[in-house]
Amino acid sequence: MKVIIIEDEIPAANRLNRMLQDLDEGIEVVTTLDSVESSVAWLRQAPADAVELIFMDIQLADGLSFSIFEQVKLLTPVIFTTAFDHYVLKAFKVNSVDYLLKPIDGAELRQAVTKFRQVHRGAELAEKIGRLMQEMSPAKYKERLLIRRGQQLHYLKTTATAHCHADGKLCYATDFNGNSFLLDNTLQELEGVLSPRQFYRVNRQLLVNIESIKKVHTFLGGRLKLELAPATPADTIVSRERVNGFKEWLGR
Repeated sequence: MKVIIIEDEIPAANRLNRMLQDLDEGIEVVTTLDSVESSVAWLRQAPADAVELIFMDIQLADGLSFSIFEQVKLLTPVIFTTAFDHYVLKAFKVNSVDYLLKPIDGAELRQAVTKFRQVHRGAELAEKIGRLMQEMSPAKYKERLLIRRGQQLHYLKTTATAHCHADGKLCYATDFNGNSFLLDNTLQELEGVLSPRQFYRVNRQLLVNIESIKKVHTFLGGRLKLELAPATPADTIVSRERVNGFKEWLGR
């Protein structure tokens, strides 16, 4: 689990770092930030999946950390750490999972991290239930995709489609012979009309047929990288938030 610590007192930041390592070796502190300004700068350039949980002190050297939420669209869950209890209500109006008073107690820290993981697993469970209901429904999935060849319209059987990828606002389907065709659909539309048993959306750019996957390699940050046949110009890295779902889909 990747976390960041926003704390302007170095001893407190170091102590929290040690406590997290003692709590779970799988917790990785990506960075420690000491001000509103540096936090906003880091969060603005960080990828959406760069961090899963933030430990945030409320009173920083250059102001209250609540101002970070006014400058950055922050969806990452937060556990607040502070020496004062009069910010509780305001903390829970943002992305707060819990509120820890300093000096942080080890048992309370464990409870807060457990609470975060339960909420996270709940979101994963909701996604799984949604996929199961989709598969159990009598919905009919497309057997053919409408493709364009110059001024002519043709069709491509979904069973002959290796993968579909987005390139800007355009979407292409590639058959198992390596031929690519322009589609009228978006990748999001295709995800809803192709069989979820056969196709999986691995990231924002790519939807793959299970038959096109030749190898799956482990990659940085717990992600996976796919080797497809035929190859695709799109990014083949399974995004971190989709890794668990992808593994379950692959092992059916």
